[in-house]
Amino acid sequence: MRITVDKNQSFGKANPMIYGHFLEHFHRQVYEGVYDPTSIFADEDGFRSDVIDALKKIKTPVIRWPGGCFVSDYKWKLGVGKERIPSYDKAWLVEESNRFGTDEFVKLCRKIGCEPYICTNAGTGSAEEMSDWVEYCNLKEMGRFAKQRIENGSIEPFGIKYWSIGNENYGGWEIGAKESAEWGRLVAESAKMMLRVDPAIELSAASINDLNWNIDLLRKAGRYLKWISIHSYFEGSSDGLKNNDYNTLMLRTGQNISENIDRARSFLTALDYGDKIKIAYDEWNLRGWYHPNVFNIYSLGEIEDIRKDPETVYRKTILEPRNNNDVNSTYSMADAVFSAAFLNTCLRNCDIIGMACFSPVVNTRGAIFTHKDGIVLRPQYFVFELYANLLKDNVLNIWKYNVPRMTGLDGNTQKSVDTVDIVVTYGNGEYAIGAVNKDPDNDQTVDISFLDDTVKTMRVHTVKGKDVDSYNDIGKTDVKIEISDQLPFRGTVTLAPHSVNVIELK
Repeated sequence: MRITVDKNQSFGKANPMIYGHFLEHFHRQVYEGVYDPTSIFADEDGFRSDVIDALKKIKTPVIRWPGGCFVSDYKWKLGVGKERIPSYDKAWLVEESNRFGTDEFVKLCRKIGCEPYICTNAGTGSAEEMSDWVEYCNLKEMGRFAKQRIENGSIEPFGIKYWSIGNENYGGWEIGAKESAEWGRLVAESAKMMLRVDPAIELSAASINDLNWNIDLLRKAGRYLKWISIHSYFEGSSDGLKNNDYNTLMLRTGQNISENIDRARSFLTALDYGDKIKIAYDEWNLRGWYHPNVFNIYSLGEIEDIRKDPETVYRKTILEPRNNNDVNSTYSMADAVFSAAFLNTCLRNCDIIGMACFSPVVNTRGAIFTHKDGIVLRPQYFVFELYANLLKDNVLNIWKYNVPRMTGLDGNTQKSVDTVDIVVTYGNGEYAIGAVNKDPDNDQTVDISFLDDTVKTMRVHTVKGKDVDSYNDIGKTDVKIEISDQLPFRGTVTLAPHSVNVIELK
């Protein structure tokens, strides 16, 4: 493969918020994840200091919270103040203690050094409830809710900039799902109230690959929005563990990743918002979360045993299966390679994608796994470590020649994708290249030429494992970053099989 680079040909500047993350009240993400006062790693506020350190290391820029499906019945007012009132979580069918609420979330973000991004309840909630939340967070002292925040110990307003009106309210699985016409009106009325509290906030609302949904949303509420939100998970499995093989997953690194972006772009462009509203890809992951029997809970009523022993049926059919999300062998080099290909696609679309949130930040399908004695960094974690720390702001358009291809069947569909996925960035007189080799078994060689620069040295940072199924676990680190010496650059870079690389060039 050969590429030609011209630093004057640019897609645009990348927003570092594409390296963001997502935190939901599901399973072990909040409690036992970021927040665990009983842990030996707990700081003075009950947060896991080892998790915070890991998130600092990857320069986490933004965290979206509290959901997700959870938010569509979330009463934020129960999660503030000295007296927290437990509630039943109708999304995930557990009790929510409300010990971790708005003040704790903001404190967590301040410790990490990232922007808080709040997703509001547009399921059972109202425009007034959403705007009350903005009052609590952003008004200095006027009104009931700002005064309540002050009484709760935060004299200065939080100044939260990013807010999402709802989650996946287009979906029948979501509590308080909406039709397209009512969605556009709800977003518009909510936005009006929220912006009257703080006109400096930036609002997002849920989009989907549906023309009517977007026409109603953008015509009724587009003038209030700075963002539209899209979500994708690219693999699910019947038991929450690995399902498709490595090659099949690699075939999903092409159109599967780009099509949602392309359609969202087309909707925005057609309705004259292409240069006014950005895309927030604020939930994404290779692997979808595993939570069986939640969206078909109604059918469990037909099980005879649920009448005899409801607690056992509930535990075995709802709660215990969720533990399969945290089997670390599930997360292999496939996750790392796929994640890098996803981020490369976002970088190539940096003119319109301004934010992306890996879903979730910790446990479940997250890049970090917690246990009582520490944390495990899953393979995808190291992709964020390289990209967030080493890639530059300016994303360059490049010319590619003789690009090798992978072909095969994904189910009954024939697909073909580039074997090598490359993005070139530039800043402060230096280049940094994100280079992914999807080939499971073979090195790939890339010849690189620069039109108007003489590059003299290179250093290669590589995320790799022995084979495509390599993973990390407690006491086991098979995937890590390897860093080469500073080497003379002679126009060629060799990429190891199934690897993610950042190549620094000076």
